[in-house]
Amino acid sequence: MKSRTRVVVIGGGIAGCSTLYHLTQEGWTDVVLVERNELTSGTTWHSAAQVTNFGMTQTMVGLKTHSIKLYKKLADDPDYPINYHHGDGGIRLANTEEQMQGYRHFASMARGMGVHFEVIDAQECARRHPLISTENLIGGLWDPLDGDIDPAQLCQALARRARKAGAEVYRNTPVIGLTQHPDDTWTVQTEHGDIDCDIVVNACGYRVNEVGAMMGVHHPVSSMEHQYFLTEDIPAIRDAGHRMPLLRCPISDYYCRQEKNGLLVGFYEQACKTWGMDGIDPNFVNALCPDDLDRVTDVLDGAFARMPALMETGIRTIVNGPITYTIDGAPLVGLIPGKRNAFCIIGLRAGLGEGGGHGWLLAQQIAQGEACYDTWGLDPRRFTGHANVELTALKAIEDYRNEFRFHFPHEHRPAGRPAKTTPLTPVLAAEGAAFTVINGWERVEYIKPDPDFHPTLSFRFDEAFDVVAREVKTVHEATGLCEVNGFNRIEITGADRHKFLDRLVCGAVPKRDGRVGLGYLLNHHGMVKAEATLANLPASDRGPARVWYGSAAASEYHDMDWLRAHLRPSEDVQLKSLTNDQTILVLAGPASRALLETVSRADWSADAFPWLSVRECFIGIAPATVMGVSFSGELAYEIHVPNASLYAAYLALREAGDACGLGLFGARAVESMRMEKGFLHWKSDLLTEFDPFETGLDRFVRLQKGAFIGREAVLKRHANGPRKKLVSLRIATDQAPAHAGASLMDGDRVVGTITSGDWGHRVGLNLAYGFVDPAFSDIGSTMQLDLCGEPVEATVIPPCPFDPEFARLRS
Repeated sequence: MKSRTRVVVIGGGIAGCSTLYHLTQEGWTDVVLVERNELTSGTTWHSAAQVTNFGMTQTMVGLKTHSIKLYKKLADDPDYPINYHHGDGGIRLANTEEQMQGYRHFASMARGMGVHFEVIDAQECARRHPLISTENLIGGLWDPLDGDIDPAQLCQALARRARKAGAEVYRNTPVIGLTQHPDDTWTVQTEHGDIDCDIVVNACGYRVNEVGAMMGVHHPVSSMEHQYFLTEDIPAIRDAGHRMPLLRCPISDYYCRQEKNGLLVGFYEQACKTWGMDGIDPNFVNALCPDDLDRVTDVLDGAFARMPALMETGIRTIVNGPITYTIDGAPLVGLIPGKRNAFCIIGLRAGLGEGGGHGWLLAQQIAQGEACYDTWGLDPRRFTGHANVELTALKAIEDYRNEFRFHFPHEHRPAGRPAKTTPLTPVLAAEGAAFTVINGWERVEYIKPDPDFHPTLSFRFDEAFDVVAREVKTVHEATGLCEVNGFNRIEITGADRHKFLDRLVCGAVPKRDGRVGLGYLLNHHGMVKAEATLANLPASDRGPARVWYGSAAASEYHDMDWLRAHLRPSEDVQLKSLTNDQTILVLAGPASRALLETVSRADWSADAFPWLSVRECFIGIAPATVMGVSFSGELAYEIHVPNASLYAAYLALREAGDACGLGLFGARAVESMRMEKGFLHWKSDLLTEFDPFETGLDRFVRLQKGAFIGREAVLKRHANGPRKKLVSLRIATDQAPAHAGASLMDGDRVVGTITSGDWGHRVGLNLAYGFVDPAFSDIGSTMQLDLCGEPVEATVIPPCPFDPEFARLRS
């Protein structure tokens, strides 16, 4: 066994084998995989092994497409062919028009990735799958490339190719310890000796937290028992002359695929059960949980109704084994939060179908620093300190129960709430607030007109449209108050703080006390990595001279890891997170200055406190730090308050606000207003797939300022011209917003993809942002938006339709 290697991958299921293989494809051949037992002896061996193209985002579709192409290549290898039923086709059923809307959207989204789904009616579903009934059925989504594969053969084929390229695989080699050294390298201790390496990868399936504990971390991954059975032969299948398509049924919570001349039928029952919460037997290897078909009786009844042939056949084998889930059902693939040179590829509940793509993206991240797609939807850092065992288990149960039910726009499922709150959460709830969830925080979405107000889940504009319009009107004509909790806030101190930031930010860094600026950080490929508000605070009784780095709530771990990774030992710079200590109250609207003057002794005139200023003060009796910034385009102030004083500040503002028409507003009003101003959202519009010039951030880039991370790469990219351009669009309908991922078409050709969409209530326009081919980026260019299957004209407009001179926020 080697004593020194570049990467050690821990775990020999599909996640580990795919990562090892793809590392060798990146040219990293001095790599090792260690497995405590035999390859595929965990969840992989009992997988139902379905391989679909369907995904909830373009990134997920892309990685599944990669898996399908890779598996087809492996299956066709004459030296080591594997059993892969490629292209049997598959149907996802629907019994409501709202589900069909979703399928049409996902078909539009997939077109942008070169994947062609078909939305079909109930009769066509039955024609393609003659065993199903059309009772209580409207239609479905057809995936022509759906299929299934042999799990053990797949993993052996990947390991074989990795070995041929120079990688090594050590079976029956349990890891018993992990040690990280001051230079960030690792020693992996095994029962057969130690291996020193640069990088470790946790690919341990349901034993993920056994290895996580060895490096002092907990991963938000929980296991669920999952049952399927194999039937005896079914004559209709035996005599069909072709393989039956796969079936996934959100109506009755089951799936099935052909297995020899019978069916494999799996269930997602409501009376589901977690597994391994109190530890896992070390001898649980190639093992199963006890059968428990009584638990799936209700689901089985629905399957019988949909597929009567099941009532006429026997059960040959029952399988009940653990599968892993995360808090949102998507895997964790990437850097482990707070660690250096440590990655994970875990929580793969649909591991066989997706594992080829997940290993591909992870290998790119390890070898190149980023993947070809923006991987935020898979990033382990998208969950932060709230992601404990209990929350993960509750969300895993919820997601299991809704396996085939996709999330609708503005759908907020109830399990594990509230995870993070402020002193104002119950106060705002009493005011009628409906809440959304941002990085675990309960954030006001809008104020309900009555307690029984529950908008319909739909891809069209819902009943909250007029509610949001009234909140926007209040902000525009008087003044509004909004709590923004969880905003990522990092305090940067030390003599070299500005020099440090200048190396990371591609534009100007504000250095004068009392001033605020907006900066963008690039990765080493010249792509947009992060967006930050930078505020300079002078020394005071509240602390030394410092910079407050503020960014999206979701970026809490992501941005801290990036900043820490680029600190130099010689620099006098200290980083401290204030994210969970303070909350923002946003005061916005033309009367906001007058209101602020009634609750604070400071001079708030435009001369004394112009736009992009920051100062410490008091709001009533509450200490606060106020910034003159606006995400709404109106005159606005961000009031940063320690959580201990938050209620006091809120009361002062509310009481003073009675005289100037103060009203509450929420996140949906903010979304509408920021679209009208051309302001962008991190990980909606600001993606690592595009550079700042493609994203329309030219004014924030100063190539002449000297060295910064990504400068050489972005210079080269800029010289070559853009591949895509982010544009603002007017959508010619008042029935539905454009949804992220939807395709923009020129005839039958995809020319762009939507990133954000919403109605602009102040300008009366249906607005969207999208990345388009440069030929379609000029003002006035038109194309067709595939909006849930309906072609709608989309026209490029100037990027700031509301107050393009920025006069209101400077007033």
